[in-house]
Amino acid sequence: MKFRLFFLLLFFAVNLRAQEPLKIWFKKPASQWNDALPLGNGRLGAMVYGDPLAENIQLNEESLWSGSKFNNNNPQASANIKQIQQLLLEGRNNEAHALADQYLLATPANFGSYQTLGNLKLSFIDQGSIRNYERSLDLSTGIAKIEFQSNGIKFKRETFVSAPDNAIVIHLEADQAQSLTFKLQLNRAFDASTNAIDQRTLLMSGQVMDLPNSDTGPGGLHMKFKAMVRVMANGGKTEAAHNGIMVSKANEVTIIITAATDYNLKKLDFDRRINPQQTCEDIIQKAGEKDFKTLLNRHLEEYQPLFHKMSFSLGKQEDTNLPTNERLALFKKGKADLSLIPLYFQFGRYLMLASSRAPGVLPANLQGIWNDHYIAPWNADYHTNINIQMNYWPTDLTNTSIAFAPYVNFVDQQRIPGRNTAKEYYGAKGWTIHHATDVFGKGAIHSGIHWSTSPLSAAWLCLNLWDHYLFTADTAYLKNEAYPIMKEAAEFVQSFLIKDKNGYWVTAPSMSPENTFIMANGKKDQLTYAPTIDIELVMDLFKACSEAAKVLHTDTKFVQQLNEISKKLPPIQISKRTGTIQEWIEDYEEAEPGHRHISHLLGLYPGYTITPAKPALFEAARKTLERRLANGGGHTGWSRAWIINFYARLFDGDKVGENVNALLAKSTLDNLLDTHPPFQIDGNFGATAGIAEALLQSHNGYIELLPALPSTWQEGKIKGLVARGGFELDIVWKNGQLIHAEILSNKGNSTKIKYGKKTIELKTKPHQRYPLDILVAK
Repeated sequence: MKFRLFFLLLFFAVNLRAQEPLKIWFKKPASQWNDALPLGNGRLGAMVYGDPLAENIQLNEESLWSGSKFNNNNPQASANIKQIQQLLLEGRNNEAHALADQYLLATPANFGSYQTLGNLKLSFIDQGSIRNYERSLDLSTGIAKIEFQSNGIKFKRETFVSAPDNAIVIHLEADQAQSLTFKLQLNRAFDASTNAIDQRTLLMSGQVMDLPNSDTGPGGLHMKFKAMVRVMANGGKTEAAHNGIMVSKANEVTIIITAATDYNLKKLDFDRRINPQQTCEDIIQKAGEKDFKTLLNRHLEEYQPLFHKMSFSLGKQEDTNLPTNERLALFKKGKADLSLIPLYFQFGRYLMLASSRAPGVLPANLQGIWNDHYIAPWNADYHTNINIQMNYWPTDLTNTSIAFAPYVNFVDQQRIPGRNTAKEYYGAKGWTIHHATDVFGKGAIHSGIHWSTSPLSAAWLCLNLWDHYLFTADTAYLKNEAYPIMKEAAEFVQSFLIKDKNGYWVTAPSMSPENTFIMANGKKDQLTYAPTIDIELVMDLFKACSEAAKVLHTDTKFVQQLNEISKKLPPIQISKRTGTIQEWIEDYEEAEPGHRHISHLLGLYPGYTITPAKPALFEAARKTLERRLANGGGHTGWSRAWIINFYARLFDGDKVGENVNALLAKSTLDNLLDTHPPFQIDGNFGATAGIAEALLQSHNGYIELLPALPSTWQEGKIKGLVARGGFELDIVWKNGQLIHAEILSNKGNSTKIKYGKKTIELKTKPHQRYPLDILVAK
C-alpha cells in the first residue's frame, strides 16, 4: 500500500505542475465565521479559524436538524383547489391568492432548521509574539494548515476530514520537544452537555428540544445526537475533567472528532433504533488504532484521486504570492488576476466533494454542510425552486459524479411524502413538492403563498436526474433509479394539468418563482396559471421521460400520452412590449424588472427548449438578460452564477467573463465562499458549472469545444471536463484559438464534435483516447 500511495502522490505532484497553485491562504487568523476555512467529508463539516492561541473549529453533522416529521399539507387544500384554479383562469388573481392564503398554506407555515453541532476550542499558553503566520487550505489535499513561530519555536497544525475513517483529524506539532500545552473544550450552547469519559476522551450528549410553535410545529424531545473527541498525545501528560482535556508538554498531538445522530434517511425521520453513541464509539475506536501518518495517508488515497480528475489553468500565474484576501481586494479594484478564476473553479469542485459524498447520505443544502447557527438563514434547507438543483449543476460536467448519489437518494425518498402532497393538495396521482423541504420530507406550500407556490419543483428535480444519465450513459442507473422517479413526477403533471379558455393544458395555481407582476388594473400579485417556467419544465420533463422510455424499451402508451399533451401546451411567448421572453401567461409588467430569479429562461439553461434552432426565442432570451441586468439583476451570488450559464449557452464569451468577474468582485467572501448575502453555497456551484459550460457544451446533440470562450482568457488548458455520452475532454488553447484536444470514451458511444465551423463524427471504443487535432486550424 505504501508503494502504491507513493506513486499515486508522485503522479499528482507532476500533474499539479501543469495547473495553478491550489491554495487559499492568509497571513492572519479568521476574525469571523465567514473568514474560516471549510473542510468536510460529505457527513462532517468543520470551519477552521486558525487562531494561534485560541483555536476555534466550528463543527457540523449533516443531519442535525430541529423539528420533527409531520404532515404539513393543508387539510382544506383539495376541497378548495378547483375554485382557486377557476379564479385564476378568469383573471381574478387577487381573489385566488386570498383563498390560497387561507386554504393552501402549509399547516404550520414553516419548519425547523439545520443546526450547528458546536465548537471545538483549543486554548494555548502565550509563548510570546507570533511571527511568520500562515493559514491555508490546500485544495489538492483537502488539508487546512496553520503555521507560525513563537518564542523561537515553529508550530504547525493540520486539519482534515477523513471519509475512510469518518472523522475530523487535527494534528499539532512543534520543532522542539515538550512545546505543546493547551486546554481542549467541546461546547454547544443549547440542548447538550459534554463530559469526560476517560482521561483522553470527551463525549457530548444532546437531544434537540423544540418548544411548541404555531409557526414551525409541535414541540418535544426530538433528534438525538452525540459527538466524541479522542486526544492522542506523544509525550507529556493528558488529563480530563468536566467538558475539557488538558495536554501538558506534549511533543505532538492528534485529535480525532466524530459525531452522529439518530436520523434515518429511509424513514425521513429520527429512528430510536439508531444509537449515535455506539456509532461514535465504533468510529473513534477504529480511527484511534491508527497513527497520524496512517490516517493522513488513508485520507489522501481516497480524496486525491477524486479531486485530481480535473486540472485547469489560464496561462500566466498572477499574484499567487499574495494572500487570497489581498488578491480578491485588488481584483475588486479592477486589477486583472486570471489565476483567481481556476482557483475559484477548483474550490467549487472541492466544496462539492466536501459536502456531498459518502459517508454522507444527504445532499448539499443551502450552505453545503457548513452552518454556525441554530436557526440558519432560510433554515439552511433544501430550496427546490432552483437552489438544490443549482448545487448539482457542475457535478457531472466537472468530473465529480461521485457527489451525485446523495441527491438521487434524497429525491427518491421525497417521493413518499410527495405522493401525499399531490393527492391532498390537487387530488393528483404521482408525487410533487413545492419550493422547499427539510430532512423530514415536508412537501406543502411553505412559508408563504407568494414564495412557495411552485408545484412543479419535482419536475425540476428530475431534470438533474435525467442529465446525470446523459453524462454517464448508465442504463442501470436510469432503469433502477432515475426513470421511476421521473415517471411518477410526470404522472403528477398529467393529472394536475387543466384546460384553459384556449384549450391549452396549463398548470394552476403556480408562479414564476418569487417574482411579482402588475395586472392591467394596477394591482400586483404572484399567483397565476401557466407561467413560462412551468411550460418549459413540462416540455423538458415529458421529453426526458419519452427518451428514457425509448432507451429502456418500455411504456409506449405512457409516452404517447405525454406526446399528445405536449402538443397542447401553451407556446413560449415573446413579449410585444419588450421583445423578451414573456415570463407569465399574460404579458404583464414586472414589478421588479431586475429580480434575482430569471425563471422564464430555464429553457435556455439548464433546460433544452430555447436553443439556436429557435432563433427568435434565442434572441429574445438575450434581450431578457440585457433587460434584467440593466435593471440591477444579478445582485445575489447565485443569480449572477445563473447568468454566467445563460451567457455560455448564448455563446457570448465576453459576457461570461464579465459576469465571472462581477461574481468575484461583488458576491465572493475572502475565503472564496459565495455570498447571497449572507453565505449561500449555490453561487459557488452555479459559477463552477458556468465556467465549465463556457469551455465545453454537449446538450445540443454534439460536443462543442470552447463555445463561449471569453476574449480575456487568451491562453489556457483544461483536463478532464465531461461531456454527455460518457466522454472526457482535454482542451488546450492559445491566442483564443484551439491548439490541441483529446477525447476519452468511457462507454464506446459515437458522437459529433464541433469547434468553430468544423464538425467531425467519431466512432469510439470503450476506454480509448482519440486526438482531435483535426479540428485545429492549420
